[in-house]
Amino acid sequence: MPIINVKMIAGRSQDKKQELVNVLTRETARILEVEPEWITVVIDEYTRDNWASGGQLHSVKLGEGFGRQGTGK
Repeated sequence: MPIINVKMIAGRSQDKKQELVNVLTRETARILEVEPEWITVVIDEYTRDNWASGGQLHSVKLGEGFGRQGTGK
């Protein structure tokens, strides 16, 4: 039973997360030749205050809107 764990910054819509789960499930089932029902996807969401890279919190380093669709970043 494959388990896929996705860790990402919080803020994406339910529609986007559902699309991601659909694609991950479909493609994993195809590649591993297993039934889609056997695949579990877990999404762990974090605020920018709880995610850091290069020794700096993303809320400080990148700002609150960074990476959101339509921001140009």
